[in-house]
Amino acid sequence: MKVAIITDQHFGARKNSKLFHDYFLKFYTDIFFPYLEENGISVVVDMGDTFDSRKGIDFSALTWAKNHYFDRLKDMGVTVHTIVGNHTAYYKNTNDVNAVDLLLREYDNVVVYPEATEVNLGGLNTLFIPWINQENEKTTHQLIKKTTCKCAMGHLELNGFRVNKQIVMDHGHESELYSKFSKVYSGHYHTRSDNGRVYYLGNPYEMFWTDVGDRRGFTIFDTETLEHFHVDNPYRLFYNIYYEDTDHQTFDAREYENKIVKVIVRKKTDIKKFEKFIDKLYAVGIAELKVTENFNFAGWYGDDEFDPLESEDTISILNRYIEEAEVSLDKSLVKKIMQEVYQEACELI
Repeated sequence: MKVAIITDQHFGARKNSKLFHDYFLKFYTDIFFPYLEENGISVVVDMGDTFDSRKGIDFSALTWAKNHYFDRLKDMGVTVHTIVGNHTAYYKNTNDVNAVDLLLREYDNVVVYPEATEVNLGGLNTLFIPWINQENEKTTHQLIKKTTCKCAMGHLELNGFRVNKQIVMDHGHESELYSKFSKVYSGHYHTRSDNGRVYYLGNPYEMFWTDVGDRRGFTIFDTETLEHFHVDNPYRLFYNIYYEDTDHQTFDAREYENKIVKVIVRKKTDIKKFEKFIDKLYAVGIAELKVTENFNFAGWYGDDEFDPLESEDTISILNRYIEEAEVSLDKSLVKKIMQEVYQEACELI
């Protein structure tokens, strides 16, 4: 059997932003649902963080998720195995109270896993592993040791894998804990990375500047061969545009309609032409615009020392600052806290 694996959908993200959810919907309408129908996929594994906020979800976001996602899957006769992630567990030290169990009880095709559970997935015994916390860590690790399952799927925080293109996780459980499995698939980190046994599959779409240009989508897994392949999402939301005295008259801005755009200025000799370039972007209806300029910091840095880090995102800048700081603190912990604060701040925008 071939099953679809999707993870970290984060319904309700960015305070249920219409811009983001229109972008999400295009992926589901044009890519995800047609692929399931055309290829006879009747089982979906959701590896966690179905909803965005652990503290609550507004009625509009819940209605959106039901109307555009869960109702469609039910009508298609698709069974959904939903693993509890850290964003869908209300408390940090237990999965007992979780959004997917409380909000999706009306769907008899949705099965929720708040605890590690062995499941027959298309003839393949598979261990589903939800978010590991203080309450379930001991029992989960015991089940991992005694299980005979060849495959595991979960919402894991493992050391040594990429959180995004710039950051490699430097804390969490060691991947050796899962060495008995032939394949391990996980959500939690939003970018794809693997070590040949453990595969982080990444989430379906861009959500932050750290995601720009990063491949996203969902995954098809064959329960007989234990092989998988990705189905990419061709749609983007974030764009970097490099301005080098670019001719505004020949510049085609239409693809940036309803997109979040960063203009990175490498060369600007005529301010009026630059303003016309920016006006052209606004005229097509971009959603958001940021401009980054390479100012001359003469006297602050040597010529070969200053790098504008033109496409560097906020998290990367913060992490670089923490690494360079001469402090006697656990820098990995400080970086983790800063990442959590940054993502919470994004929700307020």
